[in-house]
Amino acid sequence: MTTSSNDGWRIFRGDGVPRSVSMPAAPPWRRFRAPGMPPPALPYLIAPEHADIVNAALHLRRPLLVTGPAGTGKSSLARAVAHELSLGEVLRWPVNSRSSVQEALYRYDAIGRLRETTLSRDRGEADPSIGTFVRLGPLGTALAPQDTPRALLVDEMDKGDVDLPNDLLTVFEEGVFEITELARLPEEMADVEVLTADHRGTVTVHRGQVQCTEFPVVVITSNGERDFPPAFLRRCIRLDLPMPDEERLRAIVAAHLGPEILQEVDDLLQAFLRRRAPGELATDQLLNAVFLRSGGVDLDADGLLDAVLHQLTGTV
Repeated sequence: MTTSSNDGWRIFRGDGVPRSVSMPAAPPWRRFRAPGMPPPALPYLIAPEHADIVNAALHLRRPLLVTGPAGTGKSSLARAVAHELSLGEVLRWPVNSRSSVQEALYRYDAIGRLRETTLSRDRGEADPSIGTFVRLGPLGTALAPQDTPRALLVDEMDKGDVDLPNDLLTVFEEGVFEITELARLPEEMADVEVLTADHRGTVTVHRGQVQCTEFPVVVITSNGERDFPPAFLRRCIRLDLPMPDEERLRAIVAAHLGPEILQEVDDLLQAFLRRRAPGELATDQLLNAVFLRSGGVDLDADGLLDAVLHQLTGTV
């Protein structure tokens, strides 16, 4: 086996011998935050013509539909916009085949309310507020009235049910939805405090109606696995992010790991470009390889570069 020029990087040796180790520093894009702390601000590079499309969506208060191959930074764009505009933490709705607009708007825990009401009455206490059992989803929280808009990432819309885009039409057009369970309450319970998706607290809902005062910054990503209906596309501003060329890849590496690293990784960059032609590779795979190289790891060791720069399409 080829050995690394820095053999100390192997904190796991596969010899079954327990040892005390110190975990190495994580890559900047894999560092997590403590609760209540702001998310890390990672650099995001975007071409001026693409930034102009983002600005068009912001001015028109329309969702931004972002398409492009894996690794072009579709999901990261929402965080970049939120960071630059000081919009706070991004609300994220990861779409899958079971996703529904209803759950993205709010959830009502009827069973939990029944159980807690029964326990309270047994103890001779007042019934708990119904708002305790209503939590807005990421879409519902984004539409809650506030002075500044929230940023919402609707990730991989094309993974959802075929009717999901049509179900969003009214919500995106009107910026309003109803919480049926609260709309039925008597007049003396017109205002109810409900929980939010980001666990920051509560918002007041009047007569069951949630109406946004500022339309959220909505970034919808799609991998292009299927087409969307024309009525949905008409309500979106479309942005197609291309695979970054060599010049932009160099700029991305320099922004994340420092410009001095470029002198040491030209071979990795060329290997990435060669491998990207027959199959898909993501930009963060290149960053992973460069990060390991910067730590003294010999990526020519048996199969290591293949493991890091593996194609994202084809048989695993």
